[in-house]
Amino acid sequence: MSLRRSIYKTPAQMRAMVEPGLITAAALDAVRALVAPGVTTGELDAAASALITARGAKSNFQMVRGYRHTICTSVNEQVVHGIPGGHVLAPGDILSVDAGAEFKGWNGDSAFTVVLPDETRPDVVAGRQKLSEVTEGSLWAGIAALATAKHIAEIGAAIQDHIEANSPANAPYGILREYVGHGIGRKMHESPSVFNYRVSDPGPEVRPGLVLAIEPMVVIGDQATFVEDDGWTVSTLDGSAGSHWEHSVAVHDDGIWVLTAPDGGAAGLKPFGVTPREIA
Repeated sequence: MSLRRSIYKTPAQMRAMVEPGLITAAALDAVRALVAPGVTTGELDAAASALITARGAKSNFQMVRGYRHTICTSVNEQVVHGIPGGHVLAPGDILSVDAGAEFKGWNGDSAFTVVLPDETRPDVVAGRQKLSEVTEGSLWAGIAALATAKHIAEIGAAIQDHIEANSPANAPYGILREYVGHGIGRKMHESPSVFNYRVSDPGPEVRPGLVLAIEPMVVIGDQATFVEDDGWTVSTLDGSAGSHWEHSVAVHDDGIWVLTAPDGGAAGLKPFGVTPREIA
C-alpha cells in the first residue's frame, strides 16, 4: 500500500524551495537578456542551461520523460511547451519562455512572455503586448487572491475576472482550459491542479504549507488548441497568438512569498495592496 503525500509543506521544506526558485528566476533573466531578432531559441536554451548548471542545479524539464531541453520556447501561435532549436526570432514575434530548476531535491518553475519590437507592424506588436500585459496582470491577480483565499478555486476566479475585465470588448481573450497550474515541491508537477478560470469545486483549503505554480495561459482568439507533430508544442487552432506567465508561490504562517521572484513578488503584488513576507 502506498502512502499519499500531503500537499502541505513544513516551514523547513518551504525554505528549501527558495534557492531553486531563485535559480529558476536567474535562468529566465539570462534568457531575457539575449532575446532579440536573429537569435535562435536554441541559443536561449543554452544560456539557461549554463546558468542552472553553474548554480549547482539541474533542469527539471530534462527530468520529464522524452524531453531533453532546459526550457520551453513558444513563439506566436505556440502557447506552451514549444521546443527550442533552430527557430530564428524575428521582429514582432511574441515569445513565451518556461523554465525550472531542481536544487537539492526541490523544484522551481516560472515563465514569462516578451514581444519583440517591429516598427513595420505597430498594430500587431501593440496587440501582442496588450495580451502579455493582461496575462501577467492575471497572474498577479491570482497570486494576490491566494493571500486571502480560503480555497484554491478563488485563484482561478481572480485570474478570469482580471482577463475578462481587461480584454478588448469586441474580442475577448481565450483562457486555455486543458492546461492548468499545479502544486510543486519534490516534483515539478504535484497535486493539486490550479485552474485559471472559475470552477464549481472549491478545491483544497488554502493554509500554511501550500506551494503552487500559478500559470495563466491566454490567447488573443479562441482557446482551442492542438499538439503539433513534435508531440510537445501546444498551438492555437485559429493561429492566434498566445501568452504564458508563471510563478511558484508559497503560503506560510506570515503570508505568501513568490519563490521565483527575487523580491518575493513585492513589485507585482503592490498594485493589489499585498505585501509578501519572507518564510520564517
